[in-house]
Amino acid sequence: MSYVIHMFLPALGIMGNCLDSSAKVEAAHSSRTPSGISKTSPSSVPSNLSILSYSEASDFSNLPTPRSEGEILSSPNLKAFTFNELKNATRNFRPDSLLGEGGFGFVYKGWIDEHTLTASKPGSGMVVAVKKLKPEGLQGHKEWLTEVDYLGQLHHQNLVKLIGYCVEGENRLLVYEFMSKGSLENHLFRRGPQPLSWSVRMKVAIGAARGLSFLHNAKSQVIYRDFKASNILLDAEFNAKLSDFGLAKAGPTGDRTHVSTQVMGTQGYAAPEYVATGRLTAKSDVYSFGVVLLELLSGRRAVDRSKAGEEQNLVEWAKPYLGDKRRLFRIMDTKLGGQYPQKGAYMAATLALKCLNREAKARPPMTEVLETLELIATSKPAGRNCQLEQKRVHAPDRKSSVQKGSHLNHTPTAFP
Repeated sequence: MSYVIHMFLPALGIMGNCLDSSAKVEAAHSSRTPSGISKTSPSSVPSNLSILSYSEASDFSNLPTPRSEGEILSSPNLKAFTFNELKNATRNFRPDSLLGEGGFGFVYKGWIDEHTLTASKPGSGMVVAVKKLKPEGLQGHKEWLTEVDYLGQLHHQNLVKLIGYCVEGENRLLVYEFMSKGSLENHLFRRGPQPLSWSVRMKVAIGAARGLSFLHNAKSQVIYRDFKASNILLDAEFNAKLSDFGLAKAGPTGDRTHVSTQVMGTQGYAAPEYVATGRLTAKSDVYSFGVVLLELLSGRRAVDRSKAGEEQNLVEWAKPYLGDKRRLFRIMDTKLGGQYPQKGAYMAATLALKCLNREAKARPPMTEVLETLELIATSKPAGRNCQLEQKRVHAPDRKSSVQKGSHLNHTPTAFP
């Protein structure tokens, strides 16, 4: 169940009301290149990165043998839809059924009978999201098959549910449960959605942590490899589910300590040791989780090209504040309005700092991360106490403090 993947799967955040239509870009570099981070135009949208593996071909020989295509597609947990069935379910892929578009293709809203899984009339039955790949898109057949492989076998309340697929001629489609609240990225960074409260942010963090912990502690470990805000989908109750398993890899087996692979993921989220060496471990996911936790605290993107200097990189900008109780509020999302428990915020910041440790071995396992988040969730909200404390600490220079924090309100208005 292991593949060398050469392309990116787009975020499935488009499966809800808020859409992520940004296309994916891959930049391949020579194995002599120390870093494969691709350059991007000035934008708040992080770029993807990809460099060739540092390993010899023999490094892949000891990995688990992947299942055959026939074995993957014969999964009893998935329905094999015909193309005509999905045409009917989406009203012939009509424009008014379109949820979003990306480099991979299009995602449409559809309806199927929840018992027979046959197409039903719009507004009746179960709502689904149907992803229809472009034949010339960035996601090739192998990546499509990898998605079917993992989500056809892995089942957990915090993983998005894959209902079925269609493969006819050049047509490649996937049918997922519909996530009505869209992606975490939409709620944190885009105009329109109501700002997430502290309690909802912690609920999302806990759900995502449960999903990662499940993958890391599965009988056959799975490394997610592309953990980021756009890959965390939310249902009507803001329960978080991980989506997009196109970059997932089987974890090391036997006496192996890591998996040597091509460096692929999204700039700003990838662990530094993985980018530098191509050595992938579960602790690489833990680093990425730390970045997302920081995004939840600050309301800022992992990489924001619209900002100046070190502020472009969230981790570099925020790290000096994470271990300082008195200055932590400077990085907290102003959209929270000070409505968060100081103790809980400091615990979350400390946890993020541990996850972002440059030494992979020093990062906590996801089980420990989850336990800490559940403890934080029990902290009582401090109401306006956070705001009062901020005023008390910075009373002599209140005006300058407000000015310095004003940039936190910036929300990008255009997305490629």
